[in-house]
Amino acid sequence: MILDPILISLKIASIATVSTFLLGTFLAYVFKRFEFKGKDFLEVLVTLPMVLPPSVTGYGLLILIGKRGLLGGFLLDKFGVSLVFTWVAGCIAASVVSLPLMYQSAKSALMGVDQSYENAARTLGAGEWKVFRKVTLPLAWPGIISGIVLSFARALGEFGATLMVAGNIPGKTETIPLSIYYAVESGNTSKANTLMAIVVAFSFVLIFSLNRWLKKKKYSRRD
Repeated sequence: MILDPILISLKIASIATVSTFLLGTFLAYVFKRFEFKGKDFLEVLVTLPMVLPPSVTGYGLLILIGKRGLLGGFLLDKFGVSLVFTWVAGCIAASVVSLPLMYQSAKSALMGVDQSYENAARTLGAGEWKVFRKVTLPLAWPGIISGIVLSFARALGEFGATLMVAGNIPGKTETIPLSIYYAVESGNTSKANTLMAIVVAFSFVLIFSLNRWLKKKKYSRRD
């Protein structure tokens, strides 16, 4: 059924986007605000999936969450929970590969905030959490929104890492990219063409809407 991969992709991409938004923004704020040992190493680790082949990222995740993996083996032995070949594994894969986009966007947005506004809030007695929530986040919001949209689009199109850890189980882990790949392999070009048209159109509208919104935001600031 052609609707299944669409719904599964939207579910996985949505959950992955929420997790990358929270984690990516948090890491960007911590790395911007504090200096500590191992900071450069951790930053490279966060952005590494952006340049690694997806299959390499997927294999690394398989070592981590597989049934004999460091985390996967522990969960299986202690709780009887297996992550591989589930939609949860798909969410993990999509989150890992889209996190660098969210992190880099949030980092650029936070670094672009004028610190004089933050310092002014502090002199008025605002704590760090209130400064972030009331001053930093609203000023950085356009850049963070860009990161959210790009992360969602990346998670929606994730293929290699998802195939390694989640497989292609119809109605369970079969996402749009996986469905297109196996439809082409089996000669079902009609299904492949339909899914390709849907994901291209959706991604185009998503990026087009983001660009229009950013332009309006830019012009409203000038006014």
